[in-house]
Amino acid sequence: MLAALAFALPAPLLAQSPIRVPLVPFEVVGDAIPAPLTGVPGDAARGRAIVVDRRTGMCLLCHAGPFPEERAQGTIGPDLSGVGVRLDRAQLRLRIVDARLAQAATTMPSYYRIDGLTRVGTAWRGRPILSAQQVEDVVALLASLGDPTKPATR
Repeated sequence: MLAALAFALPAPLLAQSPIRVPLVPFEVVGDAIPAPLTGVPGDAARGRAIVVDRRTGMCLLCHAGPFPEERAQGTIGPDLSGVGVRLDRAQLRLRIVDARLAQAATTMPSYYRIDGLTRVGTAWRGRPILSAQQVEDVVALLASLGDPTKPATR
């Protein structure tokens, strides 16, 4: 419904009055967001689809990982292989929601934030890159990446 409304508005009007999507409130504790953003557990298979999709998650533009069928993986960010051993779910969640809360100088985009951002494309103004459920799906995938010698869940 929101997508249909967004496409029905003329571009100049959309740029001036973005449709604001309310975010689920969350609490940051140390370097983590302990509570899931949704009541539905994340699904690693859906998370994998988001991570490898260069239009949705855009993760492989900067990161490499155990996704052998994906060509041209990034080298700017850390390799995702074994990230589930290095960080727990709560730490992963914070880094997806807003990595700058863990590392102020990061270049990683905020995937679940809408306020205080600069240079945001018109299509993204007023809404996060990922929904709360998509964040949980990506967290589920990343948490499953424990052994860097095994491919990620398909």
